[in-house]
Amino acid sequence: MSGHSKWANIQHRKGRQDAKRGKVFTKAAKEIIIAAKGGGDPAGNSRLRAAIAAAKAVNLPKDKIEAAIRKGTGEDAGGDFVEIFYEGYAPGGVAVIIEAATDNKNRTVAEVRHILTKHGGSLGETGCVGWMFDRKGVISLDKSKYTEEALMEAALEAGAEDVLDEDDTWTVHTAMADFTSVRDALEAAGFEMLSAELAMIPQNTLDVDAETGRKLLRLMDALDDNDDVQNVYANFDLPDEVMAELN
Repeated sequence: MSGHSKWANIQHRKGRQDAKRGKVFTKAAKEIIIAAKGGGDPAGNSRLRAAIAAAKAVNLPKDKIEAAIRKGTGEDAGGDFVEIFYEGYAPGGVAVIIEAATDNKNRTVAEVRHILTKHGGSLGETGCVGWMFDRKGVISLDKSKYTEEALMEAALEAGAEDVLDEDDTWTVHTAMADFTSVRDALEAAGFEMLSAELAMIPQNTLDVDAETGRKLLRLMDALDDNDDVQNVYANFDLPDEVMAELN
């Protein structure tokens, strides 16, 4: 069945802001570097295929994609990044999971802690909020190119869990174990993906008031501005009046 997610709208808005700031290239390249540590051939590395597809969707130049792969495989220097997740709390008791790619864990944890504290949140212990989220496959497609019926039929037949209506995109959710097979099936069927990645999806979301919603957005912006932060996940829904401000 299809549904609608306000949080996805926030995430898409963040993506557009990233593009304006020029940070999206750096984040896309880091994901390729980390993915390529599992092998530099996309044919045998599903995460790398997804990272390259996401990089192409934001127009990362081919030479930068190839350079990132070489760094990840160790052919070139500059690939000393590790993936790390931080968990904590934001205003309103909202749970947050921060995904980072860093070459200096001490620097990154200090910066993340500072950002959370400055914006009324706090860094927690590993596992403090992770149980509130599920690791799922998330595939986004341009809504103008495909009908809901066509995508729904192909996605569910391939083993997807759901297809969501996210304003200008369709978003397909899959179980983590089914992510690669669903993505490959959609690709084989001719569907062009804007992005395909594993993400932390909240099991439930909290409704927050407008004041708290604006505080949360400022926190998300600050985290997103950090060069080491790749993605931020949180379990809240914004009030309609705050959503209207984003459009």
